[in-house]
Amino acid sequence: MKDDRPLSSLEQLDEKLRAAEAKRRKTKAGSEDQGQGLAFAMRIGVEIVAALIVGVAIGYFLDRWLGTKPWFLLLFFVLGAAAGFMNVFRVVGGLGGQVGYRKVEKPEEETSKRTPGGRDVDE
Repeated sequence: MKDDRPLSSLEQLDEKLRAAEAKRRKTKAGSEDQGQGLAFAMRIGVEIVAALIVGVAIGYFLDRWLGTKPWFLLLFFVLGAAAGFMNVFRVVGGLGGQVGYRKVEKPEEETSKRTPGGRDVDE
């Protein structure tokens, strides 16, 4: 009879531990989502600023070297801004690869029946 009492309290303890673990996981998942959003926002900011810095630096040094004070600086500022916005567009669009490349979806059955040259193989 004494064995029945601790068993029920162990079951209660197990339920409490599971509930606490579930609550901890839920709280942790929310903070991870927030951290990922902040990291994504920082990446977008860094993409724009880095492209602008590179563009302005190239324009500045070309102007000093060629003696055409504001022109290359202005030109490469605009090109750097365009490059930064293209990078942001690529990141937000989720392309992830180089600009101009798209992920091609291949049918699973078709790829297994073709040779590397693209010809069909008769079975």
